[in-house]
Amino acid sequence: MSLDSDSYDVCIVGASIAGNYLTYLLSKSNLRIAIIEDHKEIGIPFQCAGIISQKLSLLIELPNNIILNRVTTAKIVNPSGKYINLSGDEQPYVINRIALDRLFYEKIKDYPNITYFLGERYKSFEYRIDKGKRHLLIETSKRNIFTKMLIGCDGPLSLVGKQLKVKNDVIYASQIRIKANFDEHEAAMYFNPQWKQLFGWIVPEGNRIYRIGIASATNVNKCFKSFLSELNVDINDKIDQQGGIIPYGVMNKLAFDSILLLGDAGGQVKATTGGGIIMLLTAAKYASNCVKLCKANGNYSKKFIKKHYEKPCSQAIGRELKLHFIIRLMLENFRSKDFDSFFKIIKENKIEHLITFYGDMDFPKALVFKLLRNRKVMSFLLKFIMKNPVIIFKILKLFL
Repeated sequence: MSLDSDSYDVCIVGASIAGNYLTYLLSKSNLRIAIIEDHKEIGIPFQCAGIISQKLSLLIELPNNIILNRVTTAKIVNPSGKYINLSGDEQPYVINRIALDRLFYEKIKDYPNITYFLGERYKSFEYRIDKGKRHLLIETSKRNIFTKMLIGCDGPLSLVGKQLKVKNDVIYASQIRIKANFDEHEAAMYFNPQWKQLFGWIVPEGNRIYRIGIASATNVNKCFKSFLSELNVDINDKIDQQGGIIPYGVMNKLAFDSILLLGDAGGQVKATTGGGIIMLLTAAKYASNCVKLCKANGNYSKKFIKKHYEKPCSQAIGRELKLHFIIRLMLENFRSKDFDSFFKIIKENKIEHLITFYGDMDFPKALVFKLLRNRKVMSFLLKFIMKNPVIIFKILKLFL
């Protein structure tokens, strides 16, 4: 098959929310933008539990049709079945993720400076020098594209990142949608050493439909069957089923010569929940500013991109993502008796109100500092770390 050849200022790989929102932010510039998307339909397949903090409406204008439900209570269940209920001003949205992915695509798809190549697979890039200036030659399954800048928004197993030797650790998720009789305004999280890298979840979509899922590094199908059995849910009653891959860890390297990574491709995902939309929307604004500066200054070097994209991201979300990962390291090493002890401290010291007041799904620093000021919490954590010294080395590694 002969390949067409096209020339653009920017080539974005991936047309989910990350790629589409960045394209939207760049759409009113004079940049010619190509977006390559492997799937023929935007938002398909659906791969998300779809619960997002209400900060979403502060970052973007959120149409009502995207909001399916609001959650007023979070139920956190430990391995022995004991639980705590948390409620407060934070009332997350349960969203239609397919509609969110399509939101900005519908706004910009007909702009003359924007071209979507749907159902087209990104294959590779290589650097080319023309008249002393560096360009990128992008090969897809159908064409060659010449571009000044490449942006990888192609998920946790990013092919762009792979060629740059960037690798995300990942966990695997399985989820069903089902009619059931749980609380319609309560999101539940079930912790268990069997699926220690995250948790099992019940998310109320509305109209008595629930998203029930689990994520784990290994044996996800076995864990999912065990979780459904615990809930007395028959998988044969499902409406449909989804699977997905979630980056696990902290934010990766983002800046390279003429290339940057955004969203799941860059590990911009919270290790506590597996969610990343608030983080990637925040990062996309820095990415947009960086791309415009690269064009204006004719400078596409790694140093320039790092200064105007990676470093601002590190300051705005990178530190918080490290804190999410430290929390996850602790939870990952909790045994059933540790969960019981910690829940007992929370209940006996009336710490629920602290979590309710200072709790933040995306930026937990304020809550963590408040908890550490409680002597019983601090004593419990110090004893726990002393019994699990490997945690100290993993934390130190984050900052070296």
